[in-house]
Amino acid sequence: MHSEIITHFERLKSYCEHQDFKGWDPYDGLNSRLFQATPFKHWSFGRLAWIQLFKRNPVNLRRLLLVPKGYNPKGLGLFLTGYCNLYRIAEKGDDRFGEKDEIKEKIIWLSDKLLSLQSEGYSGACWGYNFDWQARGGLFFPAKTPNVVTTTYVVNGLLDAAQILQDEYIRKTASTASEFVLRDLTRTPKKEGFLFSYAPKFGNNTVYNASLLGSKLLARIYSLTGKEQYAEAARASVLACCNEQNEDGSWYYGELSIQNWIDSFHTGFNLEAIFDYAQYTGDSSFKTHYNKGMDYYLENFFLEDGTPKYYHDKTYPIDIHSPAQFVITLIKTGVLKQHLDKAQNVISWTLNNMQHHDGAFYYQIKKSHANKVPYMRWSQAWMFASLSGYLKESLNN
Repeated sequence: MHSEIITHFERLKSYCEHQDFKGWDPYDGLNSRLFQATPFKHWSFGRLAWIQLFKRNPVNLRRLLLVPKGYNPKGLGLFLTGYCNLYRIAEKGDDRFGEKDEIKEKIIWLSDKLLSLQSEGYSGACWGYNFDWQARGGLFFPAKTPNVVTTTYVVNGLLDAAQILQDEYIRKTASTASEFVLRDLTRTPKKEGFLFSYAPKFGNNTVYNASLLGSKLLARIYSLTGKEQYAEAARASVLACCNEQNEDGSWYYGELSIQNWIDSFHTGFNLEAIFDYAQYTGDSSFKTHYNKGMDYYLENFFLEDGTPKYYHDKTYPIDIHSPAQFVITLIKTGVLKQHLDKAQNVISWTLNNMQHHDGAFYYQIKKSHANKVPYMRWSQAWMFASLSGYLKESLNN
């Protein structure tokens, strides 16, 4: 199994490095130079429809409609995490993915690129996407609008890199993201605790995984700084989200009626965040919620042959995020060995059904067709972080 995964991972690594980690995204349609030259760019429904045209179409229209490839900070953060994983492998004397110094150069390059892509004018370091994004409900996020999800994944990568590089500047800069979460994100009070917003000023305070990722970020920085206000705010958000957990252990995506679904990878985000909160703060108050959630996750999102389901009650679409996050969740929560057969089944199914011969992973498989557009952030970065994490765990033990 190791040799199979290594072969597939090396193909993915070669593809991403050849592309210089630059690529397209499911939501980058508004970067179309053609669309930006039309009056439709001022119309919210027109923007939403244009994004969906690109996102849902199995034919990649981006070259035709002049959407350039770009650097996505969230994707770069995941690649940085992946190269930190590879460095830990090389540290043990295994140089099959590159010598330590060679991998360190990639870590430095990705760290520098991320530091240069910060969104300016906020209370701390923060990052957003490299495209305008029109959400349902009328919310419009201009490019570089920082959000807690992107910021969390970037900060995790930078803190991992700072540890390897022994770089105090990177550590201090990344740690200021806690002030972005505390001061710039709005809060929706609940009966107990509150929900952090996805982004500042723009509302959308109803998504559980976004609020929990804010808690995860604060908890990690609390472990570095000892600042109690970080742990207190993190706990308030975890409390609110755990109170919204369903009796069977699941979570809806969010509170609104249009967010009333249960899916695989956002469940994985929730579990990883609650686990990390406990690890970084020493607060085990939410262990029962975590255990119920993990049982539900393991029992409802994966078929016996390893097929990763998107939703709890139906298989399609099969999305590359689901298997990638599954492996990451098992690693981060320390239960990979306990569920190794299941993890290997899911990985094997994914490698055999969702990877192109050039190394890139597909976006989604639906009942009638596959969407094989090689999205850099959504597909390649997630699988890079996932498979490198698996290899770090398996080759170093």
